Amino acid sequence: MTLIKSISGIRGTIGGKVGDNLTPVDAVKFASAYGTWLKKYIGKEKITVVVGRDARISGPMIHNLVVNTLIGLGIDVIDLGLSTTPTVEVAVPLEKAEGGIILTASHNPKQWNALKLLNEKGEFLNGAEGLKILEIAEAEAFDFSDVDDLGAIMINDAYMDIHIDEVLNLPLVDIDAVKAAKFKVVVDGVNSSGGIIIPRLLELMGVEVVELYCEPNGHFPHNPEPLKEHLTDISELVVKEKAHLGIVVDPDVDRLAFICEDGEMFGEEYTLVACADYVLSKTPGNTVSNMSSSRALRDVTKMHNGSYEASAVGEVNVVELMKKNNAVIGGEGNGGIIYPELHYGRDSLVGVALFLTHLANKKMTVSALRASYPEYYMSKNKIELTPQIDVDAILVAMTEKYKNEDITTIDGVKIDFAENWVHLRKSNTEPIIRIYTEAASQEKADALALRIIDEIKAVAGL
Repeated sequence: MTLIKSISGIRGTIGGKVGDNLTPVDAVKFASAYGTWLKKYIGKEKITVVVGRDARISGPMIHNLVVNTLIGLGIDVIDLGLSTTPTVEVAVPLEKAEGGIILTASHNPKQWNALKLLNEKGEFLNGAEGLKILEIAEAEAFDFSDVDDLGAIMINDAYMDIHIDEVLNLPLVDIDAVKAAKFKVVVDGVNSSGGIIIPRLLELMGVEVVELYCEPNGHFPHNPEPLKEHLTDISELVVKEKAHLGIVVDPDVDRLAFICEDGEMFGEEYTLVACADYVLSKTPGNTVSNMSSSRALRDVTKMHNGSYEASAVGEVNVVELMKKNNAVIGGEGNGGIIYPELHYGRDSLVGVALFLTHLANKKMTVSALRASYPEYYMSKNKIELTPQIDVDAILVAMTEKYKNEDITTIDGVKIDFAENWVHLRKSNTEPIIRIYTEAASQEKADALALRIIDEIKAVAGL
């Protein structure tokens, strides 16, 4: 199944049959459903939507289809063109628009694309709103405007610079300290829009930039998910260039990973930990991440006398809990930084600016900074099941088995042991159970995962 419809949008592979893949027909249908929902539920005479895309090859095609569909519904469009997910999120409230659409499949390979939908705050829609749009799309309940009421298009290609300015104007971003540190940084922009916006941000902070894969042509030179196994080129170049660090983003620039000066990974989970450490040192408060993220954030938050809470997986869930708990920073362990001072969305630019300020203040190497944090290791696994197996029954059985432990069931089952934890979640799109574990060493994390996998297989009769 390569067309995935969910409450957060629609994503799929380009080409193929309508309804099975992300074809032009599916793009028009889903954009029509979103526009129709806005017209019905916003209830304004005139509606404006901000649209931007990443650099993937299918971007211009999908972009034109979506923009012209909205115009056909009588909706005005502010077209940012090549952009990033956080840039569109920043633009929506600044433009006082009623919504936004980002055309990106995030970390998925180049054959994928997607429509991500935003509300008037520039935040992802909630579950109920997403469900309504899916219903409208299914019913094809669209009512297009007549010729005198078509929407207008306004092209605005300044928003990447506006976004950078918004970040640099944050009180906790110390440009002078970063300039004084004279950092040399290698940037892997995975040949998407991060290859433009991250070097531009760094240069304004006085950083010497070495570019790697920063040509926004959509031909991803490696798997675009910023994981260790995909990042050998930048790891080698950081050492060769004697750079202070490497910076890696995904195609839509909402996930951020760092490479230490010795070519080793800083750790995707620790992007948020380091940024939170800095923010909490200046503005004490609470933090939030999702249940599959590292305990290290909890430890650092406690060190600063703050309170840590874990949400269900999914950015919209993290944001909801951050607002409820007045969190000063939060995000996800996949390198997603959410800093409410600017906006409630994962933003690599904010992450880069806060991290470099922190590093400049600490006056230490990136590897030494990493060594200063609690040491945790994760193991991420999955069990493929036959469609006949009742995944919910397995999760109930595991909950019963560990009922005397600290258990959370808001998103699958998370079992918090004293020294480690395991999080079991069923996929919304495949007959699989995801098994995430974390412990004080890789061996212990892997061993815990293997034990839990064996227990699940025993319950399922596999």
